Amino acid sequence: MIDLHLHLDGSLTPREVIELARLTGVTLPTYREEELFSLLTFDGRGTLNDYLTKFDLPLSVLQTAEGVEYAVRALCERLAEKKYEYAEIRFAPMLHTRRGASADDIVKGAVKGLRASRLEAGLLLCCMRGASNAENLGTVELAAKYRGEGVVGVDLAGAEALYPTENYREVFALASRLGLNVTIHAGEAAGADSVRAALDFGARRIGHGVAAAGSEELLKRIVAENVLIEVCPTSNVQTGAVPSLSEHPIARFLERGVPVAICSDNMTVSDTDARLEWTKVQAACRLPDTAYEKMLAAARLHRFS
Repeated sequence: MIDLHLHLDGSLTPREVIELARLTGVTLPTYREEELFSLLTFDGRGTLNDYLTKFDLPLSVLQTAEGVEYAVRALCERLAEKKYEYAEIRFAPMLHTRRGASADDIVKGAVKGLRASRLEAGLLLCCMRGASNAENLGTVELAAKYRGEGVVGVDLAGAEALYPTENYREVFALASRLGLNVTIHAGEAAGADSVRAALDFGARRIGHGVAAAGSEELLKRIVAENVLIEVCPTSNVQTGAVPSLSEHPIARFLERGVPVAICSDNMTVSDTDARLEWTKVQAACRLPDTAYEKMLAAARLHRFS
């Protein structure tokens, strides 16, 4: 199994949150794992903005380089135990600096955590919608600085409907000049134009991308440019990007020859993993068994390291 779209802060287990609170001196609202689980997971459906509120608690314990190092190592070890062959873990360094750590220190911590684990994995640094241009440009520069040390590319995440992809042209122009791999969250909470902008900015992969399914012209462009869609079915239902799993466009993507990888998005927030995502979407969309191997091959081909 490979997971190319996996957020660090959305994938902490309750036990890891408790340990991180101990490491970093944060007081939690509860220390009962079952109660923490309910605070960390998104139960039901809403909007992407509703879904994003579930990151507040895990971020509160990820404000030191030591904490980020621990979290990356712990997540990689869990994936290794599940027999994953590779994963790319993403996080936004700027969101981990509220207690004085620099973004550079945070990335160093993540690199140390990665090196201490058994899993072959890479790190993706997220620029954030709504952040200042200076912060996002700084994230791109950090990705270039730590390229070859575990960082494999950059992403754009956050409230897509509030902050259009088109606003980040300068950020990804820098990423292009620096020769960085780019994936962008697009077509999740906004329409096909968001995906077009991501392609214009040089994205080699698209996170979610469900809005692209309604445009034959866009699907043809994605195929022609050999861009992979990182599909996260459960979270797409939870955020209202698709009405139900049975109506997810994954089958349409595959029929049109779009490269697709099955991903979890957030293992804890969505209470899933990439293998479970495959099981659920195969049943709901009646995908043939051969689709799994096809998507696994696409993930191997489109991984950034």
